[in-house]
Amino acid sequence: MRENIHPDYNEVQVTCGCGNKFVTGSVKKELRVDVCSKCHPFYTGQQRAISVGGRIEKFNKRYSK
Repeated sequence: MRENIHPDYNEVQVTCGCGNKFVTGSVKKELRVDVCSKCHPFYTGQQRAISVGGRIEKFNKRYSK
């Protein structure tokens, strides 16, 4: 492998739009994200199950014969 071609990998602070902050590794100096695990609907349990239920019912209705 060639030496001195890889970027510096540092610990950086990630800032979410909701205000949550955590530390991770990256080649960038600072990261800003819109959604994190504290505010994402999948992780908070506030996801819309209505649309999913409609798709499952539609699938079962179509292929239940």
